[in-house]
Amino acid sequence: MLTMKTIVIGGVAGGASAAARLRRLDESAEILVLERGGYVSFANCGLPYYIGGVITEKSNLTLQTPESFKARFNIDARVHHEAVQIDPSNQAITVKDWQTGETYVESYDNLILSPGAEPIRPGIPGADSDFVFTLRNIPDTLKIRAYIDQAKPKSAVVVGGGYIGVEMAENLREAGLDVSIVELANHLIAPLDFDMAADVHRYMKAKGIRLYLQNGVKAIEGHTVLLQQGELHADMVLLSVGVRPDTGLAQACGIKTNQRGSILVDRQMRTNLPHIYAVGDAVAVEDFITKAPAFIPLAGPANKQGRITADQIAGIPSAYTGTQGSSVLKLFDMTVATTGLNEKAAQAAGIAYDKAYIYSGSHASYYPGANNMSVKALWDKETLQIIGAQIVGFDGVDKRMDVLATAIRFGGKITDLAELELCYAPPFGSAKDPVNMLGFVAENIVTGKVKQYFWHDIETLPRDGSVTLLDVRTPAEVSRGKIDGFMNIPLDTLRARMGEIPAGKPVYVHCHSGLRSYIACRILAGHGYDCFNLAGGWRLYESVINERTVPEYVCTECK
Repeated sequence: MLTMKTIVIGGVAGGASAAARLRRLDESAEILVLERGGYVSFANCGLPYYIGGVITEKSNLTLQTPESFKARFNIDARVHHEAVQIDPSNQAITVKDWQTGETYVESYDNLILSPGAEPIRPGIPGADSDFVFTLRNIPDTLKIRAYIDQAKPKSAVVVGGGYIGVEMAENLREAGLDVSIVELANHLIAPLDFDMAADVHRYMKAKGIRLYLQNGVKAIEGHTVLLQQGELHADMVLLSVGVRPDTGLAQACGIKTNQRGSILVDRQMRTNLPHIYAVGDAVAVEDFITKAPAFIPLAGPANKQGRITADQIAGIPSAYTGTQGSSVLKLFDMTVATTGLNEKAAQAAGIAYDKAYIYSGSHASYYPGANNMSVKALWDKETLQIIGAQIVGFDGVDKRMDVLATAIRFGGKITDLAELELCYAPPFGSAKDPVNMLGFVAENIVTGKVKQYFWHDIETLPRDGSVTLLDVRTPAEVSRGKIDGFMNIPLDTLRARMGEIPAGKPVYVHCHSGLRSYIACRILAGHGYDCFNLAGGWRLYESVINERTVPEYVCTECK
């Protein structure tokens, strides 16, 4: 039997998983992994938590070492070995050993590229200062941690409010620093819509992190960070403005890339050159919802792509069906999770969509410790298929998002959520789980039992008497904040006070979360009124419009 030799360039998620999977499928294969850094497989997503002191042992960041790879998988993993040239016509690569300075050639039957992505370092004057950092790998992590331990910085500016930027802001704050985030967009965490990010902003401010949104860094002069608007003092700066595919080696040998620089592959992860595959953050993926090319650098998809590539080499039919961008973020005690498209992406894709919001408890309200979570879902109006979801809350966010991500993957309709039979016990959930509640709300919208209006519609609602604006919260709630122009009739007195609502005019109703106002709309509809319910209620409106830290009001009637 002829032994096949596979070389993997780059480890971490995609490359290491491809190598390990290939060994499990073919005990006789010769497998060589080349990693130019000092770590063949490490916990990329755990790096911020080592800086913050949550992960205390550096060894916990290392998933595999060359020795463990050899012992368990009989894989030759060489660190500090960089592939510097690919010769596709001869199926060979040139390798530089950075420890000895030696250069040598290795032949291959199959080549897997897993070079990953590198942090974008913007051309900001002063960005090369020794107190300015980026975070990609373990050496970066150790450098930041050493600076904190030795220089004892008091303040930090994080440039960029994506996942890594927000995680680093949390961990730097936990390490005792005064932290600010500067972000060009109008909200943090790009996969969120602005209305869902508002709760995140409020929470971060309450934790002492200052936000400078719709702002950018012009220069770093000494320890002064000059912004487009204003300036900040910083003992250290972390640049987290995104990543770009690290594909110079691939491009040099004729492998096709797109405008971003991502390697173009088919569903079997094959490049345009024979016997060469590519996986992970360096490749262009297909968006699972829109089927359009996308750049979504995540560890889960990279692992799946590595597995598929190994299957192909071993002769097992396998295909990558696209990335939907399921992700979750810890922010102190808060959890933020997303999957699929947000509104901006749905609009860019030309999808006619509808949306719903709910505000539901993490478990039964009568069991101690329940916390409400904000849930938003989008669906295609024509097919009713779910195209995206976002959740911001505390306990139980991740498991609800996993259900929604699964529903999207299997083509579920928004109304299917009402039929799901999910686990229930008071410490874990409710008999009507938030996922079920989302389905109930959407079913009411789809079947015309309720018509919605949104927080962004309120400013343009007429105040000339041509419509009735109705707030069905209690007087105590209204005293804490109200929307101008809305009359107050508490829900439980609505039937008795029906005569105060002019007949023949549309009625726009709101309550705290949207539940009591839905009940009010059903009552009003039963009396012949044309009624519209504020999606997400006062709570969402106030969060978006004001973004101010106020004590959370618990709507006991909504439980």
